[in-house]
Amino acid sequence: MKFFIKGFLCCVLFSTSPYIFAQSIVEGVVRTNEGVFLENVQVKILSDSTLSDAKGSFSLLTNQVGEQKVIFTKPDYYSDTVSLDIVSKKVYTIKIRLVKSSTELEAVDVTSRDRMENQTQIDIKTIEAFVGPTGGVEGILRTFAGVSSRNELSSQYSVRGGNFDENLVYVNGIEVYRPFLVRNGQQEGLSFINSDMIQSVDFSAGGFDARYGDKMSSVLDIKYRRPTEFGLRMSAGMLGGAVTIEDVSKNKRFDYLVSVRYRQNSMLLGSMDTEADFQPRFTDIQASLNYSVTDNFTLSYLGNVSRNVYLVQPTSRQTDFGSFQQALRLNVFFDGVEDYDFQTNFHALSAVWKPRKNIRTQISTSVYQSVEQEYFDVIGAYRLSELDNDLGSDNFGEIDFLRGTGGFHNFARNRLDAIVANLDLNTTVVTEKSTWNVGVKWQYEDIRDRYKEWEYIDSTGYSVPHQPEINITRSDDNEIVLVNSPIDGLRMFESFDSRASVFSHRVMGFIENQRKWTWGKREFSYSMGVRAHHWSLNGQTVVSPRATLKAKPFKDSDMIFRVSAGYYHQPAFYREMRDLGGNINRDIRAQQAFHFVLGNDHILNMWDRDFRLVTELYYKDLQNLVTYQMENVRLRYSAQNDAAGYAAGVDFRIHGEFVRGVESWLSISMMTIREKFDAFPELGYLPRPTDQFFNASIFFQDHFPGDDSWKISVTAMYGTGQPFQPPRANPSENIFRISHYRRVDIGVYKIMKKENETAKWDFLNKFKGVTVGLDVFNLLGIRNTISYLWIREINSSNPDVSTSRQYAVPNFLTNRLLNFNIKVQL
Repeated sequence: MKFFIKGFLCCVLFSTSPYIFAQSIVEGVVRTNEGVFLENVQVKILSDSTLSDAKGSFSLLTNQVGEQKVIFTKPDYYSDTVSLDIVSKKVYTIKIRLVKSSTELEAVDVTSRDRMENQTQIDIKTIEAFVGPTGGVEGILRTFAGVSSRNELSSQYSVRGGNFDENLVYVNGIEVYRPFLVRNGQQEGLSFINSDMIQSVDFSAGGFDARYGDKMSSVLDIKYRRPTEFGLRMSAGMLGGAVTIEDVSKNKRFDYLVSVRYRQNSMLLGSMDTEADFQPRFTDIQASLNYSVTDNFTLSYLGNVSRNVYLVQPTSRQTDFGSFQQALRLNVFFDGVEDYDFQTNFHALSAVWKPRKNIRTQISTSVYQSVEQEYFDVIGAYRLSELDNDLGSDNFGEIDFLRGTGGFHNFARNRLDAIVANLDLNTTVVTEKSTWNVGVKWQYEDIRDRYKEWEYIDSTGYSVPHQPEINITRSDDNEIVLVNSPIDGLRMFESFDSRASVFSHRVMGFIENQRKWTWGKREFSYSMGVRAHHWSLNGQTVVSPRATLKAKPFKDSDMIFRVSAGYYHQPAFYREMRDLGGNINRDIRAQQAFHFVLGNDHILNMWDRDFRLVTELYYKDLQNLVTYQMENVRLRYSAQNDAAGYAAGVDFRIHGEFVRGVESWLSISMMTIREKFDAFPELGYLPRPTDQFFNASIFFQDHFPGDDSWKISVTAMYGTGQPFQPPRANPSENIFRISHYRRVDIGVYKIMKKENETAKWDFLNKFKGVTVGLDVFNLLGIRNTISYLWIREINSSNPDVSTSRQYAVPNFLTNRLLNFNIKVQL
């Protein structure tokens, strides 16, 4: 690590030499059509970009040569493009005016986005148009190729077979985390990402660059916007609401963006099988503050304070399941309370210094704290009945006879307090031919965990597991006699009681080089880098080299090829270290994935419009895997490097203007992910819990003919089943599959007041924009299954617990629901 740090310092010192650069400069001024200076206009040439200042001025240093497109973009304005034939060491001046968005539909130019980049750019307008209970960035992300999620109540997602803990999420360059103890989607609350504050979204499903951290599956990179004028946004619906305010000082030096959100899921939870008094309360406040001390030095603050409370008092549940030949009904009666409380504090400070036009250095520090509580004490009594399936019977669909009864008692007093603090230094240097990114990061973790939980199962007077003690005695004639005698005390089905504290620090760093060049009309780019990660807890240091090559080799074909390869180590975080009993494995090693990705990006012309078809083949070699069980969104790890495996698949995504003026797409993925247990090599490769052979999704937008103020948005998803197994089963019993996931959501909304237009009703003209909408969640009313409740059929004719039959009772997700919402902008 000393060698790595010395190398970083040498790179920084070398980069400040004034004699080694020979770039071209593109500068100028951006105004509105009325001549007003425009601030925060993004000026971009391939991967080189900058923003205009308060006077509309910009200066972009680039190493690109040959014929290039200079792209100007800003929210609420039409994008514009200027073509330049750039020669090295020249200065080019551009004066341009951007036109405010009008009532006419703006064409979606899928070719203007930088296709030579290693990430997929997500249009902010599609995020705003997405319809679904989750919504936001994570909602639209589920419709992308390679991404899947089976739970509309959760913001978690799986990418190419990885689990939820294998995804990186950055906001303004700072990594953010998800809660540790969440068991199911209805407890999860608000995601950290606030869609009302977003400026840009980039996503990579694999083969991402070395500047991103140490996870095995994906990276989501969010940038919050900097305000240029006063704005107020308000939204409200049957699931909650939000208020976002933004402004900038008169001298344009200081700007702020503050948002408050509230969400409650009572309406969604009321459509599930369990009857209960639901009291979910999810609130948060986020703030992004920026102060430009000088034109070259900026201080920023990003903060988030949230509290997600999920209080429920269940009373009863009725679930019908089985088949026509054997229709069953489970009735459960509850007594008790569940109380979940998740409090999060996140604060980050950063300073950006630009000593030269081609050098950008950022130092940031952040502290994340999560205090999580799981308290529940619930008693349940159930009866399992078989229904009358005789179509000619007067009692068709009613209970025919009782198959068995039972009860359970679930108890927990779990509490976790986690603090993660870090200090991060990054420098970007643009040279004549390429761009260098170098960074180091120090992180400290302080985690304290109290894990006390037990479950008792009683079936017709028998405790499960029912294991009578065997006593060996000798009779008077010296014969051996086996006697069954009851065990003193009460046996629990599961019982955990542990305390743990983990204190550690990590040192991470990377160096990366990127270059783009042209040869005639052919375009090429590469990104090569290496990152290292040292963890004090187990003393392990891992090194991860990564590289990507992109090429547009044909003159007459708009087709780009991509090859990515590299190592992606994932040193354990707290969840991977804790086993099923709450014990901590401090010697656990980093999981490892080797990614190999082949991609093709092709522009097709259909209906006189351009469509973009992206195809990617991938293979991941997985070593030192930590196996886990998945229950809803809860991951329970073995805390051992006890398996190896692989993942392989293909992703397709075609997007463009299926309806002129709005973007839509179709995504299809086929994949498999397998693992081989070290303890059971004879079983071969078995499916991991996230194995899903086929997944397809559609995001479609439309508008009424002749009236684009009426909008329609449709999201459709289909996914094959994932594996599951009974409690306490061996790996070989992981052979069952959850039923297929099928869901359609549709939204219709009306723009009552458009910006810069006069509305029919005078009172609406006081606002900048007003939109009302109606959403239909789960349009087809399909009850999807997220997990299973396992019960035993025990009655007087079969009182033996060890030989009793088990039933997997599906835990269904939400039913069809209507949601009304309104959005107002000042």
